[in-house]
Amino acid sequence: MKKFLMTTLLAGMMTTPALAKDFIVNTFYDAQHPLAKYGYVEWAEIVKDLSKGDLNPQVFTGTVLLAPRAALQGIRDNVVQVGHHAAIYTPSDLPVANAVQELGFNYSDPVAAIFAVADFSLHNATQQAEWEQQGVVYLGAYATPPYILMCSKPVRNLEELKGKRIRTAGSAVSAWVEEAGGIPVNVPSSEMYTGMERGTLDCATNAANDLVDRSLLEVAKYTTLLPTGMYWSGPNWGYNPSFWASLSPEERKVLMEASARSMARLIIKYTAQADAALETATAKGGEVFEPEADLKASVEAFRAKTLEGIYDKTTTTYGLSNAHEVIDGFTATMDKWTKLLADVDLTDEDALTSLAMSEIYGDIDPAAYGVK
Repeated sequence: MKKFLMTTLLAGMMTTPALAKDFIVNTFYDAQHPLAKYGYVEWAEIVKDLSKGDLNPQVFTGTVLLAPRAALQGIRDNVVQVGHHAAIYTPSDLPVANAVQELGFNYSDPVAAIFAVADFSLHNATQQAEWEQQGVVYLGAYATPPYILMCSKPVRNLEELKGKRIRTAGSAVSAWVEEAGGIPVNVPSSEMYTGMERGTLDCATNAANDLVDRSLLEVAKYTTLLPTGMYWSGPNWGYNPSFWASLSPEERKVLMEASARSMARLIIKYTAQADAALETATAKGGEVFEPEADLKASVEAFRAKTLEGIYDKTTTTYGLSNAHEVIDGFTATMDKWTKLLADVDLTDEDALTSLAMSEIYGDIDPAAYGVK
Protein backbone atom coordinates (compact mmCIF):
# COMPACT_ATOMS: atom_id res chain seq x y z
CA MET A 1 0.00 0.00 0.00
CA LYS A 2 2.78 2.42 0.93
CA LYS A 3 4.66 1.60 -2.28
CA PHE A 4 1.55 2.17 -4.37
CA LEU A 5 0.80 5.46 -2.65
CA MET A 6 4.34 6.76 -3.12
CA THR A 7 4.44 5.65 -6.77
CA THR A 8 1.16 7.45 -7.48
CA LEU A 9 2.26 10.64 -5.75
CA LEU A 10 5.67 10.78 -7.38
CA ALA A 11 4.25 10.00 -10.81
CA GLY A 12 1.81 12.87 -10.46
CA MET A 13 4.56 15.23 -9.41
CA MET A 14 6.76 14.31 -12.36
CA THR A 15 4.08 14.41 -15.04
CA THR A 16 2.22 17.57 -14.06
CA PRO A 17 4.24 20.71 -14.88
CA ALA A 18 1.96 22.93 -12.80
CA LEU A 19 2.92 20.91 -9.73
CA ALA A 20 6.68 21.02 -10.31
CA LYS A 21 7.21 22.72 -6.94
CA ASP A 22 5.06 20.23 -5.04
CA PHE A 23 7.04 18.11 -2.60
CA ILE A 24 6.30 15.50 0.02
CA VAL A 25 6.85 16.25 3.71
CA ASN A 26 6.31 13.93 6.65
CA THR A 27 6.18 13.76 10.41
CA PHE A 28 5.25 10.58 12.24
CA TYR A 29 3.11 12.50 14.73
CA ASP A 30 -0.65 12.56 14.29
CA ALA A 31 -2.05 15.71 12.70
CA GLN A 32 -3.32 17.25 15.94
CA HIS A 33 -0.10 16.77 17.86
CA PRO A 34 1.71 20.13 18.28
CA LEU A 35 4.80 18.92 16.44
CA ALA A 36 2.62 18.04 13.46
CA LYS A 37 -0.03 20.76 13.69
CA TYR A 38 2.33 23.71 14.10
CA GLY A 39 5.52 22.15 12.79
CA TYR A 40 4.06 20.74 9.57
CA VAL A 41 0.41 21.52 8.83
CA GLU A 42 0.64 25.23 9.66
CA TRP A 43 4.29 25.38 8.54
CA ALA A 44 3.15 24.29 5.07
CA GLU A 45 0.72 27.21 4.92
CA ILE A 46 3.51 29.59 5.96
CA VAL A 47 5.71 28.19 3.18
CA LYS A 48 2.95 28.67 0.61
CA ASP A 49 2.28 32.21 1.78
CA LEU A 50 5.92 33.31 1.86
CA SER A 51 6.62 31.77 -1.55
CA LYS A 52 3.39 33.17 -3.03
CA GLY A 53 2.38 29.67 -4.00
CA ASP A 54 5.67 28.76 -5.65
CA LEU A 55 6.38 26.08 -3.04
CA ASN A 56 3.59 23.66 -2.18
CA PRO A 57 4.39 21.08 0.54
CA GLN A 58 2.21 17.98 0.50
CA VAL A 59 1.89 17.10 4.20
CA PHE A 60 1.64 13.55 5.51
CA THR A 61 1.27 12.95 9.24
CA GLY A 62 1.35 9.73 11.18
CA THR A 63 3.16 6.61 10.04
CA VAL A 64 1.51 6.03 6.66
CA LEU A 65 4.76 6.83 4.84
CA LEU A 66 7.53 6.31 7.41
CA ALA A 67 7.77 4.76 10.86
CA PRO A 68 9.61 6.85 13.48
CA ARG A 69 12.85 4.88 13.20
CA ALA A 70 12.76 5.00 9.39
CA ALA A 71 12.47 8.77 8.98
CA LEU A 72 16.18 9.49 8.55
CA GLN A 73 16.56 6.88 5.83
CA GLY A 74 13.35 8.12 4.20
CA ILE A 75 14.79 11.63 3.90
CA ARG A 76 18.14 10.32 2.69
CA ASP A 77 16.51 8.05 0.08
CA ASN A 78 14.16 10.83 -1.12
CA VAL A 79 11.05 8.91 -0.11
CA VAL A 80 10.13 12.29 1.38
CA GLN A 81 11.78 15.56 0.50
CA VAL A 82 11.39 16.99 4.02
CA GLY A 83 10.93 15.09 7.25
CA HIS A 84 10.99 15.22 11.01
CA HIS A 85 13.41 12.80 12.62
CA ALA A 86 13.93 12.10 16.32
CA ALA A 87 17.63 11.26 16.59
CA ILE A 88 17.11 9.17 19.72
CA TYR A 89 15.74 6.42 17.46
CA THR A 90 19.02 6.19 15.52
CA PRO A 91 21.85 6.83 18.01
CA SER A 92 24.50 5.04 15.96
CA ASP A 93 23.74 7.22 12.94
CA LEU A 94 23.58 10.51 14.86
CA PRO A 95 25.99 10.33 17.82
CA VAL A 96 26.56 14.10 18.00
CA ALA A 97 22.85 14.91 18.12
CA ASN A 98 22.36 12.24 20.77
CA ALA A 99 25.34 13.43 22.79
CA VAL A 100 23.88 16.92 23.21
CA GLN A 101 20.46 15.39 23.92
CA GLU A 102 22.06 13.88 27.04
CA LEU A 103 21.83 17.40 28.47
CA GLY A 104 18.07 17.50 27.99
CA PHE A 105 17.59 16.17 31.51
CA ASN A 106 19.22 19.36 32.85
CA TYR A 107 17.13 22.03 31.13
CA SER A 108 13.51 23.11 31.50
CA ASP A 109 13.05 26.22 29.31
CA PRO A 110 11.61 25.07 25.96
CA VAL A 111 11.76 28.53 24.34
CA ALA A 112 15.49 28.90 24.89
CA ALA A 113 15.96 25.26 23.91
CA ILE A 114 14.29 25.35 20.50
CA PHE A 115 16.30 28.35 19.31
CA ALA A 116 19.57 27.26 20.91
CA VAL A 117 19.32 23.81 19.36
CA ALA A 118 18.68 25.29 15.91
CA ASP A 119 21.54 27.76 16.37
CA PHE A 120 23.97 25.03 17.45
CA SER A 121 22.83 22.56 14.81
CA LEU A 122 23.26 25.07 11.99
CA HIS A 123 26.60 26.50 13.13
CA ASN A 124 28.59 23.82 14.94
CA ALA A 125 31.07 22.24 12.54
CA THR A 126 30.95 18.78 14.13
CA GLN A 127 27.16 18.67 14.07
CA GLN A 128 27.04 19.99 10.52
CA ALA A 129 29.47 17.28 9.39
CA GLU A 130 27.15 14.67 10.90
CA TRP A 131 24.11 15.99 9.03
CA GLU A 132 26.06 15.92 5.77
CA GLN A 133 27.40 12.42 6.38
CA GLN A 134 23.87 11.13 7.02
CA GLY A 135 22.41 12.72 3.91
CA VAL A 136 20.24 15.42 5.40
CA VAL A 137 20.21 19.22 5.17
CA TYR A 138 19.22 20.55 8.58
CA LEU A 139 17.03 23.64 8.66
CA GLY A 140 15.37 23.93 12.04
CA ALA A 141 14.64 22.51 15.46
CA TYR A 142 11.83 21.28 17.62
CA ALA A 143 11.72 21.18 21.40
CA THR A 144 9.18 19.83 23.82
CA PRO A 145 7.91 21.22 27.10
CA PRO A 146 9.42 19.35 30.07
CA TYR A 147 8.42 15.70 30.14
CA ILE A 148 6.47 14.59 33.20
CA LEU A 149 5.14 11.28 34.57
CA MET A 150 1.70 10.04 33.45
CA CYS A 151 0.76 6.82 35.17
CA SER A 152 -1.99 4.26 35.69
CA LYS A 153 -1.34 4.37 39.45
CA PRO A 154 -0.10 7.21 41.66
CA VAL A 155 3.67 7.76 41.56
CA ARG A 156 4.40 10.51 44.05
CA ASN A 157 7.56 9.24 45.72
CA LEU A 158 10.41 6.78 45.25
CA GLU A 159 8.55 3.94 46.94
CA GLU A 160 5.64 4.25 44.51
CA LEU A 161 8.03 4.43 41.56
CA LYS A 162 9.81 1.18 42.42
CA GLY A 163 9.15 -1.59 39.94
CA LYS A 164 7.07 0.58 37.62
CA ARG A 165 7.60 0.02 33.88
CA ILE A 166 8.11 3.51 32.52
CA ARG A 167 8.24 4.53 28.88
CA THR A 168 11.35 6.64 28.42
CA ALA A 169 13.07 8.35 25.51
CA GLY A 170 16.83 8.78 25.59
CA SER A 171 19.51 7.25 27.74
CA ALA A 172 19.70 9.93 30.44
CA VAL A 173 16.13 9.57 31.68
CA SER A 174 16.36 5.79 31.27
CA ALA A 175 19.41 5.75 33.52
CA TRP A 176 17.63 7.86 36.12
CA VAL A 177 14.53 5.63 36.09
CA GLU A 178 16.70 2.57 36.61
CA GLU A 179 18.68 4.22 39.41
CA ALA A 180 15.45 5.32 41.10
CA GLY A 181 14.10 1.76 41.09
CA GLY A 182 11.89 1.77 38.02
CA ILE A 183 12.15 -0.21 34.79
CA PRO A 184 12.83 1.92 31.69
CA VAL A 185 11.09 0.82 28.48
CA ASN A 186 12.25 2.45 25.26
CA VAL A 187 9.33 2.48 22.83
CA PRO A 188 8.15 5.22 20.44
CA SER A 189 5.71 7.75 21.83
CA SER A 190 3.13 6.44 19.36
CA GLU A 191 3.03 3.20 21.41
CA MET A 192 2.40 4.78 24.82
CA TYR A 193 -1.38 4.41 24.78
CA THR A 194 -1.42 0.76 23.77
CA GLY A 195 1.33 -0.05 26.26
CA MET A 196 -0.63 1.54 29.09
CA GLU A 197 -3.89 -0.04 27.92
CA ARG A 198 -2.38 -3.53 27.78
CA GLY A 199 -0.49 -3.16 31.04
CA THR A 200 2.99 -3.49 29.53
CA LEU A 201 3.63 0.06 30.74
CA ASP A 202 2.74 1.59 34.09
CA CYS A 203 3.82 5.13 33.24
CA ALA A 204 4.97 7.24 30.35
CA THR A 205 7.28 10.23 30.35
CA ASN A 206 6.12 12.76 27.78
CA ALA A 207 4.79 16.30 27.54
CA ALA A 208 1.48 16.93 29.29
CA ASN A 209 -0.43 17.70 26.10
CA ASP A 210 -0.48 13.97 25.34
CA LEU A 211 -3.02 13.51 28.11
CA VAL A 212 -5.47 15.02 25.62
CA ASP A 213 -3.80 14.84 22.20
CA ARG A 214 -3.11 11.13 22.50
CA SER A 215 -5.95 10.40 24.93
CA LEU A 216 -3.55 9.18 27.61
CA LEU A 217 -5.95 10.39 30.26
CA GLU A 218 -8.07 7.35 29.42
CA VAL A 219 -5.30 5.01 30.61
CA ALA A 220 -3.18 7.30 32.81
CA LYS A 221 -5.30 9.13 35.36
CA TYR A 222 -2.39 10.07 37.64
CA THR A 223 0.08 12.75 36.59
CA THR A 224 3.14 13.80 38.56
CA LEU A 225 4.68 17.17 37.71
CA LEU A 226 8.21 15.85 37.88
CA PRO A 227 10.36 17.38 35.12
CA THR A 228 12.34 14.58 33.49
CA GLY A 229 13.96 16.55 30.70
CA MET A 230 13.10 17.98 27.31
CA TYR A 231 13.67 16.52 23.87
CA TRP A 232 15.12 18.19 20.82
CA SER A 233 17.38 15.66 19.09
CA GLY A 234 17.36 15.62 15.30
CA PRO A 235 15.87 17.94 12.70
CA ASN A 236 12.31 19.11 12.72
CA TRP A 237 12.85 19.92 9.04
CA GLY A 238 15.47 17.71 7.46
CA TYR A 239 15.78 18.13 3.70
CA ASN A 240 16.87 15.63 1.11
CA PRO A 241 20.12 17.08 -0.31
CA SER A 242 19.17 16.60 -3.96
CA PHE A 243 15.82 18.28 -3.46
CA TRP A 244 17.45 21.13 -1.53
CA ALA A 245 20.01 21.62 -4.30
CA SER A 246 17.20 21.81 -6.87
CA LEU A 247 15.74 24.88 -5.17
CA SER A 248 16.75 28.42 -5.99
CA PRO A 249 18.49 30.56 -3.35
CA GLU A 250 15.29 32.60 -3.07
CA GLU A 251 13.26 29.46 -2.35
CA ARG A 252 15.79 28.31 0.25
CA LYS A 253 15.56 31.71 1.95
CA VAL A 254 11.77 31.34 2.08
CA LEU A 255 12.19 27.98 3.81
CA MET A 256 14.58 29.52 6.34
CA GLU A 257 12.03 32.22 7.11
CA ALA A 258 9.32 29.58 7.42
CA SER A 259 11.48 27.66 9.89
CA ALA A 260 12.06 30.76 12.02
CA ARG A 261 8.37 31.59 12.26
CA SER A 262 7.29 28.00 12.73
CA MET A 263 9.73 27.45 15.59
CA ALA A 264 8.32 30.53 17.33
CA ARG A 265 4.73 29.44 16.80
CA LEU A 266 5.42 25.82 17.67
CA ILE A 267 6.97 26.50 21.05
CA ILE A 268 4.37 29.10 22.04
CA LYS A 269 1.44 26.85 21.12
CA TYR A 270 3.03 23.62 22.35
CA THR A 271 3.62 25.09 25.81
CA ALA A 272 0.09 26.50 25.97
CA GLN A 273 -1.37 23.16 24.87
CA ALA A 274 0.55 21.28 27.58
CA ASP A 275 -0.70 23.69 30.25
CA ALA A 276 -4.29 23.40 29.00
CA ALA A 277 -4.11 19.60 29.03
CA LEU A 278 -3.31 19.57 32.74
CA GLU A 279 -6.41 21.68 33.39
CA THR A 280 -8.49 19.34 31.24
CA ALA A 281 -7.14 16.30 33.06
CA THR A 282 -8.19 17.71 36.42
CA ALA A 283 -11.61 18.73 35.11
CA LYS A 284 -12.20 15.20 33.80
CA GLY A 285 -11.36 13.47 37.03
CA GLY A 286 -7.67 12.90 36.68
CA GLU A 287 -5.28 13.64 39.54
CA VAL A 288 -2.24 15.89 39.21
CA PHE A 289 0.44 15.70 41.89
CA GLU A 290 3.54 17.62 42.81
CA PRO A 291 6.42 15.17 43.41
CA GLU A 292 7.27 14.43 47.01
CA ALA A 293 10.64 15.51 48.37
CA ASP A 294 12.54 12.23 47.85
CA LEU A 295 11.42 11.88 44.21
CA LYS A 296 12.34 15.48 43.43
CA ALA A 297 15.70 15.12 45.17
CA SER A 298 16.44 11.99 43.13
CA VAL A 299 16.08 13.93 39.87
CA GLU A 300 18.15 16.85 41.12
CA ALA A 301 20.96 14.55 42.26
CA PHE A 302 20.94 12.74 38.93
CA ARG A 303 21.18 16.03 37.05
CA ALA A 304 24.34 16.90 38.95
CA LYS A 305 25.77 13.45 38.21
CA THR A 306 24.93 13.83 34.52
CA LEU A 307 26.91 17.06 34.29
CA GLU A 308 29.87 15.54 36.10
CA GLY A 309 30.08 12.62 33.69
CA ILE A 310 28.95 14.22 30.43
CA TYR A 311 32.39 14.46 28.80
CA ASP A 312 33.29 10.83 29.55
CA LYS A 313 29.90 9.60 28.37
CA THR A 314 30.08 11.65 25.19
CA THR A 315 33.47 10.13 24.48
CA THR A 316 32.83 6.52 25.45
CA THR A 317 29.18 6.09 24.46
CA TYR A 318 29.04 8.28 21.37
CA GLY A 319 32.65 8.11 20.24
CA LEU A 320 33.27 11.85 20.04
CA SER A 321 36.94 12.80 19.97
CA ASN A 322 36.14 16.44 20.74
CA ALA A 323 33.64 16.02 23.57
CA HIS A 324 34.63 19.21 25.39
CA GLU A 325 34.31 21.30 22.24
CA VAL A 326 30.86 19.93 21.37
CA ILE A 327 29.36 19.97 24.86
CA ASP A 328 30.84 23.34 25.83
CA GLY A 329 29.68 24.77 22.50
CA PHE A 330 26.16 23.58 23.15
CA THR A 331 25.96 24.85 26.72
CA ALA A 332 27.38 28.20 25.60
CA THR A 333 24.65 28.43 22.95
CA MET A 334 21.99 27.66 25.56
CA ASP A 335 23.43 30.39 27.79
CA LYS A 336 23.42 32.79 24.83
CA TRP A 337 19.72 32.22 24.18
CA THR A 338 18.76 32.45 27.83
CA LYS A 339 20.29 35.93 27.83
CA LEU A 340 18.80 36.91 24.45
CA LEU A 341 15.31 35.99 25.63
CA ALA A 342 15.54 37.60 29.06
CA ASP A 343 13.65 40.75 28.03
CA VAL A 344 11.54 39.28 25.21
CA ASP A 345 7.82 38.50 25.43
CA LEU A 346 7.89 34.72 25.06
CA THR A 347 4.36 34.71 23.66
CA ASP A 348 5.14 37.23 20.89
CA GLU A 349 5.48 35.22 17.67
CA ASP A 350 6.74 38.16 15.62
CA ALA A 351 9.41 39.10 18.15
CA LEU A 352 10.69 35.53 18.42
CA THR A 353 10.67 35.14 14.63
CA SER A 354 12.68 38.33 14.16
CA LEU A 355 15.22 37.23 16.76
CA ALA A 356 15.59 33.81 15.14
CA MET A 357 16.10 35.34 11.70
CA SER A 358 18.84 37.66 12.92
CA GLU A 359 20.63 35.35 15.35
CA ILE A 360 20.28 31.97 13.61
CA TYR A 361 19.77 32.48 9.89
CA GLY A 362 21.29 35.93 9.46
CA ASP A 363 24.76 34.68 8.53
CA ILE A 364 23.67 31.66 6.48
CA ASP A 365 24.00 32.09 2.72
CA PRO A 366 21.02 30.41 1.02
CA ALA A 367 23.05 30.14 -2.20
CA ALA A 368 25.72 28.02 -0.52
CA TYR A 369 24.31 26.35 2.59
CA GLY A 370 23.73 22.60 2.17
CA VAL A 371 24.84 22.62 -1.46
CA LYS A 372 27.93 20.66 -2.45
